[in-house]
Amino acid sequence: MYNSSLEQFLELFNWALLQKSAEANSPQKRVEFIIKVMTKHVHKYINRGLFEKDKITFLLMISFKILITAKKLTGADVGAFLKAGAGEDIKTARPKPQGNQFNFLDEKSWLNIIAFSKHTFG
Repeated sequence: MYNSSLEQFLELFNWALLQKSAEANSPQKRVEFIIKVMTKHVHKYINRGLFEKDKITFLLMISFKILITAKKLTGADVGAFLKAGAGEDIKTARPKPQGNQFNFLDEKSWLNIIAFSKHTFG
């Protein structure tokens, strides 16, 4: 449903390259500045055209990609977050402790807690 053309991207890139990113002495720093400006500007540009219900999903996708690229998360970490307790079998999972302090947790939430407790992040 959402499409963006190469021409649109090139306009955004040229704008960031020529008008908004700071000058730098080294090429590496210049590239860092361009990437930072592009990330922010493309996010704002695309987010403006999204339906309200899709904005959080887009932000989550961008955040995951940035964290994976920065090596702060792995693909397995993202998978654990997206699947959460769906991979847990309710019959073999640890039973939810009994008591008033756990009454607010439904079975699905409990399975999510179990899945995250088993996963090793990073």
